[in-house]
Amino acid sequence: MKLVIACNTRSSRTIAPALVRILLSCCYLLFCGGLGLAQKAGLSLEPNLKLGRPPSIRVNSDLVLIPVTVLDRDDRSVVGLEKERFRVFEDKVEQVITQFAMEDAPVSIGFAFDASASMRDKLQQSREAVTKLLNTANPGDEFFLVYFNDQVELAVDLTTSTQQLQEQLTFIQPSGRTALLDAIHFSLQRMHSANNVRKALIIISDGGDNSSRYTMTDLKKLVREADVQIYAIGIFDPINVRSQISEELAGPALLRRVAKQSGGLFFEIDNVNQLPDVAYKIGEALRTQYVLGYSPKEMQRDGKYHRVEVKLAQPKGFPQMQTSWRRGYRAPVE
Repeated sequence: MKLVIACNTRSSRTIAPALVRILLSCCYLLFCGGLGLAQKAGLSLEPNLKLGRPPSIRVNSDLVLIPVTVLDRDDRSVVGLEKERFRVFEDKVEQVITQFAMEDAPVSIGFAFDASASMRDKLQQSREAVTKLLNTANPGDEFFLVYFNDQVELAVDLTTSTQQLQEQLTFIQPSGRTALLDAIHFSLQRMHSANNVRKALIIISDGGDNSSRYTMTDLKKLVREADVQIYAIGIFDPINVRSQISEELAGPALLRRVAKQSGGLFFEIDNVNQLPDVAYKIGEALRTQYVLGYSPKEMQRDGKYHRVEVKLAQPKGFPQMQTSWRRGYRAPVE
């Protein structure tokens, strides 16, 4: 049996009693015979998810939820798309989208802040970018702050206090080399203690790793399976004056790769004055995500990684859009 309970958070006095009766009926069915009795009774409580409303409460162990961000060519979020515009494939097999919502749910957000010596002239604008992102916070959001140079330090552990993060940012001073991969690894591990279902890691760095113990190979599996969207802000010198050091040349590709694999976004800028606008775009993307849900046609509890692809049908007359999504998931084991 597949049991889904949907409740609209904008309930009125007339809806609340009906909801209570539904919950009591479900409890009675489970108590008197569980799944078998519910199937015989033909019970079907279908979800009622509508674009623009908060997501319903879903109780379904076989449901796969894919957050999808849609941007226009100026990296602005696109809203108002219908479910019929989306197609989902798992391991190249098309799936039936049974859940569809525009979600603005609480998010657990980690900041990985580059405090290496090369960030000296970019530090103040980077602080302002974090402040801009914190100003978009909703009730229920929580945050932590990691800064890194040769080492990785947890400056602020999970908290709902944006003021605490802003205060700690003022104490960060640039020095040393860049252990970027170590910082990503540490942050993803720290996210295991997050309280919200939705999780995002925001990296602010000038790219290039020259001090990490971990390699990209070490990080690949962790990023793929962490269910954390990574938003990377790469702050680089103009290409004609950029250092020819191999680590710095590889910086943009590294950040782009981890962001794409996680279903997040990568922003490459060569002018620190662009940081506030980029921060606004990331905050907007976090708040305006589509959530596509489906029950795999051939649910395999094999513990293996299953690839997911999302295709978007462009509305006529609209500019070209780009989509990002969670690229897959690891199935549970029986």
